[in-house]
Amino acid sequence: MKQHTVIDSPYGPLTLVATDGVLSGLYMTDQRHRPPEETFGRPDGTPFAEATEELRAYFAGELKDFSTQLRLDGTPFQRSVWEQLRKIPYGETRSYGELADALGNPKASRAVGLANGKNPLGIIVPCHRVVGADGSLTGYGGGLQRKQRLLDFERGERGVQGAGGEGGMALF
Repeated sequence: MKQHTVIDSPYGPLTLVATDGVLSGLYMTDQRHRPPEETFGRPDGTPFAEATEELRAYFAGELKDFSTQLRLDGTPFQRSVWEQLRKIPYGETRSYGELADALGNPKASRAVGLANGKNPLGIIVPCHRVVGADGSLTGYGGGLQRKQRLLDFERGERGVQGAGGEGGMALF
């Protein structure tokens, strides 16, 4: 059974999706590879209390590592990439090649990029921390501007987070 809710964030509305009561999706508006809304299940905020509180703490600068239980549905390779993403420390970045090396397959950087782009739990599984080999910003399902803002926020540039969300909406 799937359920969903929408919460505000400094980066615009976030749609949280649970499958059988476990967080299985976190999607931004206009996100590439965002599933159709009719697949999110019925609206119900019940299973999202822990995730919502952890996201509030993250955006307040009080939380660096998420402990919310996750359901990562994907191929074995995608899940291995997403597990590597979770090992990138808060405020740091890794290149696609570094992730491929960590997986023991240095020639898989393109495949790592494709799996990274299909990450169903942005922010919590920090795909925004992946950059090009030269340190440049490369694709991000939520848009490069959001990616830059998330990286700046994690690096301690607090003015970015406090500047408001997409469209000037109210935040947490």
